[in-house]
Amino acid sequence: MRCTPLRPDVIAVLKQWLLRQPGEPDNSVFPSSRGGPLSADALQRLVSRDVATACKICHSLKGKSVSPHTLRHAAAMSLLQHGVDLSVIALWLDHKSSETTQIYLHADMQIKQRALAHANASGVVPTRYKPPDPLLVFLERR
Repeated sequence: MRCTPLRPDVIAVLKQWLLRQPGEPDNSVFPSSRGGPLSADALQRLVSRDVATACKICHSLKGKSVSPHTLRHAAAMSLLQHGVDLSVIALWLDHKSSETTQIYLHADMQIKQRALAHANASGVVPTRYKPPDPLLVFLERR
């Protein structure tokens, strides 16, 4: 079980949803057609159905593979871009290792650009590396 804070607008929609759901407090919030929890396959079918609907308006989705994992990754990237610490994202995603969450840093060009903006110029004009002659001779022999 994982606890995740929700935005106020999500809470409002969820409250309305729960008012329309029959059952006991321990029942699944998003039940399957049989009343139990959704299976991974059922969730994938729901995502696929909604992506097909979204393609009618957002043509760039056509031909793209969107899965629950894609949505999870997009949410993590959005959190990262909004300045949420990587360790917090790792906790929310329930990653066992922080190395797993590091991939988000490598995937985000904006973070790399912000880091580069913080780098101080040394004032040294960069020059092209010129290897010593013995090195060139050695490499040319190979």
